[in-house]
Order: sequence, then C-alpha cells, then structure tokens
Amino acid sequence: MSQGKSFLRIFQYSETSILLELKAEPKLDLLNELVVFKNLLYSNLSGIKQITLSYKSLLLQFSNPLKKYKNLKEEILKLYSSFDSSKSTIKSKHWNIPVCYESKYAPDLSILSEHLKLSHHQLIKLHTKPIYQIYFIGFLPGFLYLEGLDAKLYYPRKKSPKLKVSKGAVGIGGRQSGIYPNQSPGGWNIIGTSPTSMFDPNLKQPCFAKSGDTLSFYSISETTFKKIRKNRIPPNFREIIL
Repeated sequence: MSQGKSFLRIFQYSETSILLELKAEPKLDLLNELVVFKNLLYSNLSGIKQITLSYKSLLLQFSNPLKKYKNLKEEILKLYSSFDSSKSTIKSKHWNIPVCYESKYAPDLSILSEHLKLSHHQLIKLHTKPIYQIYFIGFLPGFLYLEGLDAKLYYPRKKSPKLKVSKGAVGIGGRQSGIYPNQSPGGWNIIGTSPTSMFDPNLKQPCFAKSGDTLSFYSISETTFKKIRKNRIPPNFREIIL
C-alpha cells in the first residue's frame, strides 16, 4: 500500500469525469505515485478516454456518462489501497532542449537581468544548469511545466499578459520555467526561444515528452537556431547536442 498518503477527495467532476486529489505537497515522490497510479488505472478501468495529471491530482475522463459512480469510486479506492508506488519507478527519458538567448529571441531577458541583479551571462548560466523535472503538460497541448528552476531566477508572471507569445518561447513564471509549444497569449517572462517543435498533432505521440521525464536547456547561437528550425530535426534528435 502507498505509505503515508491518501486521497483528500474523490468526486464526480462532470457527467463523464472523476477527480482524484491527494493530500500531499508536490514533490518527486508524489509525482512518482501519481504516474504509477495513472498507469494502473489505465490498465484496470474500462472506458477511460484520458487521464490528466496535475501537481497532486488526476482527472479521469470517460468515453460515456458515468452511471455507476459509487461502484467506480469503490473500485478506484480498492486499486489505490493495494498498490505500493515505492516498488515501481517511472520509466523516463532525459531531453536536451536548445535555446537561443540572444536579444531578438529573448524580449524579457534584459528586464529580468536588471530586476534580479544578474548579468545576461549569469542568468543564462543559472537557467541552463539545472536538470528540470517535467511534472505535467498543460495549459496548452505540449506546454511542459518544469520544476527545478534555480531560486535566484524566481520572478512573478506579468500582471498584463501579452496577446501573442511566439512558438518555442522559453519563459519564467514564478518558480517555474516552461516552453510555449505554439503562439498564444501568455504572461510568462520570455528569456529565450527554442527552435524545436514541442507539439505535433500529426504524430502518434504529439508531445515527445511526458510527466516524469527530465529536461535540460543548452544555449545556441542564432545561426544554430536557424539551422535547427530549417532542418526540422525530429524529437528523437533532441538528445543530441548540436
């Protein structure tokens, strides 16, 4: 049985979905538990269309309206009480993501540099040094929420979001870093841009990464940025530093 944790709430979220919430602070052990249990649910419950993972919750979406919610809730609790996440580890990959931090691709780098009292070089070095943990994917398809940002780079999101943030923009929002998979509105502070595609709906696996994977950034020049974008290097090449 999972040690020291239990569901805070299990309730019917909509006509076709159930929300499971855990009473624990977000950390690596909890992420492992959520990912392992998510896979267990997929294997044991029929009719699941999709399971969406957040910091400490799972949203189960079913193909059809739920007619026997009470029975389903009991089945979920039984599954949860019988598994031990400590005996399972996440099958994960590590991804190296190229980022161009030159001013043309980093509209907020100078602003953050001034507010954080760091040189451009120091800021980039602090951003590329950590190995980030991918916790979950949202608010856009392929938007990776990354934990592991150096505390020296914590900075709040913008009070007034921009209407257009470029595809591939790499930003800082609070204590997190993230990558915009497509052009969209957004309030994160953009410190660079990646030339690689983060999300392709035409692929069998539209987003190359998943919860539990790790990721690191490395700095590239504008010349290398244009080369990668022109060649359209596929996701599996991301583990090769050019």
